[in-house]
Amino acid sequence: MIYTCGHTTPDSDSICSAISLAYLLNKIGREATPARQGDVNPETQFILDRFGFEAPELKTEFAGEEIYITDYSDKGQAPADIEEATIVGIVDHHKLGDLTTSTPLECWIRPVGCTNTIVKEMYDYHGVEIPANIAGIMLCAILSDTVIFKSPTCTKIDTKIVRELAKIAGIEDFKALGMEMFKVKSAVEGVPVRELILRDYKPFDMHGSAVGIGQLEVIDVSIFDNIKEELKVDLEALRVENGLHTACLLLTDIMKEGSEVLVASEDTSIFEKAFDTKLEEGSVWLNKCLSRKKQVIPFLEPAFA
Repeated sequence: MIYTCGHTTPDSDSICSAISLAYLLNKIGREATPARQGDVNPETQFILDRFGFEAPELKTEFAGEEIYITDYSDKGQAPADIEEATIVGIVDHHKLGDLTTSTPLECWIRPVGCTNTIVKEMYDYHGVEIPANIAGIMLCAILSDTVIFKSPTCTKIDTKIVRELAKIAGIEDFKALGMEMFKVKSAVEGVPVRELILRDYKPFDMHGSAVGIGQLEVIDVSIFDNIKEELKVDLEALRVENGLHTACLLLTDIMKEGSEVLVASEDTSIFEKAFDTKLEEGSVWLNKCLSRKKQVIPFLEPAFA
C-alpha cells in the first residue's frame, strides 16, 4: 500500500492533496491511503468539515513503507526515517529539493500556485472523474495557496482549474468561500504564540545554514498588535532551541497585500542584504509580499551563499 503524505507542518494544500491523490491512485488500481505528519490547522479543519472529511491518519514513521510525497521535496520537511522508505512519487509546486531515491519514481512538478492544481491535471490525464466533495477540498486548497488569486504564484492554470472544480463541487461563489476560509485563519485570539509561529512553518537548509520560515495569512494584520512582542520573543526562543541561524515569521495581510516580517537571527545583516532593507526592532514591512515560495526564499537563500 502507498501512503500519500505532505510535509511536517501540514497546511491545507498538503492535507487536501494527500486525500485527493489517494483517491486517484485507488481509482487507477494502486492501493493508497492519505496520511499527515502533524496537526490539522483551523483553516484545514474548516475545509474538511465543510466537505465531510475526517483528517487523514497521523503518521510520522514510514520505514519500510511506500510513500507518495505531496507538496514538498525538501528533506527537512520529510519524515525523519524517509531514507528507509520507498518514495514512489512526488507531486509538488515548489523548487526541486534535496530528496534522493534509490529507485525510479513518478514526478509531477509544475510551476503553478498549488499542488492540487497538479493533482487535477493528473485526474484529467488518467481520465478519472472527481467526486463533488473532493473537488471542493481541492478548490479550497488552491484558493488558500494562491490567496484567492492574489499571490504572485497564481497562474492562469490555477484560476481555470478552480472554475472547473467549482462546477463539479456545485459552488457558485468560490471567492466568498475563500474569504470564509481566511476569516477562520484570522482567528488568533487566545492561541499560544508558539502554535501560531508553527501553524505554517517550514525549515530550510540555505547553503549550510538552518533557516525556519513561518507564515500567518490574515485579513487584517493589526490583529497581531497586542501579541507582536510575544511573537518576537518566542521566535528567538525557537531559533535557539532548534539551532537555527535565522527564523522568520511573515504576518501577511491579504487585503493590504503585503507582509510584516519578524526576524530572529545570529546575523540580521544577511536578511537586510537579501531584501535591501533595514530592520526596525526586529521587523520590516514588505509591500506586495504575499508568497514565501516566490518572494522570500529566492532572495534569502542566495544571501547565505
